[in-house]
Amino acid sequence: MVGVNHLEGISISLDDPTRIYATGGHQVFWLGITDETAFRCNTYLIKDGEQAVLFDPGSRRYFDQVRERVAQILPPTEITAMVISHQDPDIAASMIDWLDLNPMTKVLTTPRTNVLLPHYGRADYDYVDVTETGTFYFLSGAVLRFIESPFLHFPGAFTTYDTDSRYLFSSDIWAALDIDWELVVSDFDAHRSKMDLFHMDYMASNLAARGYVRSLEGLDIDAICPQHGSVIPSQYVAAALSYLRELRCGLDIVYADLEA
Repeated sequence: MVGVNHLEGISISLDDPTRIYATGGHQVFWLGITDETAFRCNTYLIKDGEQAVLFDPGSRRYFDQVRERVAQILPPTEITAMVISHQDPDIAASMIDWLDLNPMTKVLTTPRTNVLLPHYGRADYDYVDVTETGTFYFLSGAVLRFIESPFLHFPGAFTTYDTDSRYLFSSDIWAALDIDWELVVSDFDAHRSKMDLFHMDYMASNLAARGYVRSLEGLDIDAICPQHGSVIPSQYVAAALSYLRELRCGLDIVYADLEA
């Protein structure tokens, strides 16, 4: 089995997809982008038997790069679903390009997000509502579980837990801005300030953060895969949860004078 901790110290080629989990017919890949930027966008791919799911497929600016990475794993026309955690262009804009390749690709998202996605240019897609009671998405041999994350940072935002790898695809939660980037966090204490740069401005409040952490109770999480920054491996998951519980951000800062 290839686990995320095995990537520490390994040189990452920015021209190739990086496999961060593999067991049996279930594989997880980091696709990423090649640009050297603090606002690095991470797209992930799960290949499970005949199913292939993109997580936050990204902006149109990087579509060609991501498509080329996918093509190194499977024909891009064989993407069967896209998980779109919220409507931001860096997360979702390329959905129309993926739908051009395969109009049968399912779009897995929330109703609040789905209201806005057609503004990227097309509404003729197979929409799956991830908020329905007990909603899971069944792959060939694994299951995706959807966990809502309201106001982190969009009312209809959500995250996805892969029951096979036990990876949490957290979208903008635990995102970091970091020009001195590494694929896997090696020093969580040093990483905190990089997460602060994102969370203090983009996340709504400590109440929203604590509420989301509560929704994760009972999950065994082996890695956290955010849409910006670095993957958080298992040894830092507990620290990452504590970071959110203690986070002061957004309204906590803007309206600090109103606190009792």
